[in-house]
Amino acid sequence: MLHQLSKRLLLNFLIVASGFIALPVRAEDENPDAFIKRISTEVLSSIKSDQAMRGGDISKIIWLVDTKLMPNVNFKRMTASAIGPTWRQLTPEKQKRLQDEFKVLLVRTYSGALAQVNDLSIVVKPLRMSTEDQEVVVRSEVRGHGDPVQLDYRMEKTPGDGAGWKIYNLNILGVWLVETYRSQFTQEINSKGVDGLIEALEERNKANAKKG
Repeated sequence: MLHQLSKRLLLNFLIVASGFIALPVRAEDENPDAFIKRISTEVLSSIKSDQAMRGGDISKIIWLVDTKLMPNVNFKRMTASAIGPTWRQLTPEKQKRLQDEFKVLLVRTYSGALAQVNDLSIVVKPLRMSTEDQEVVVRSEVRGHGDPVQLDYRMEKTPGDGAGWKIYNLNILGVWLVETYRSQFTQEINSKGVDGLIEALEERNKANAKKG
């Protein structure tokens, strides 16, 4: 029930998150592969120069995700996909509670992994796309000690005021984050209902907070 995913998976999620410390170029002005390449390059220098972040400072990571990452990730879509068909039956209040708890779960559970990024580099593979494409998969590798780690991003092009490419799923070593959590969440919903899932997420987050 809600067992932890690989730290490596969320480590790379948070590597991307940290890259939004500085965004001199608007996301809507870039192709998705260039967008991923830029923020990945920025994060390596940002984390290496930030002792608190390297040490897994949870308050700083939460601030970082809330203020820098969320505008560039379709977290509502990510949460809805992880919940599955049940999402459409929920009240806005329960949707918000699930989204908030899911975000805290991702950040708190893997905050300590940021200390491991010192010797990593990220290589973004060439992307073939047309100007009409609204969704793409950007493929990359995280290289360091040992074998390269596959790291792919599902991204969508969003219109309106928040126009630009947004991340809505991650694939680490052939495992998509949303699908992995969907399996866990479905099991919890089938056993204890949505309220049981919310309660389980809240308890997990409280336990993680006590661990620091």
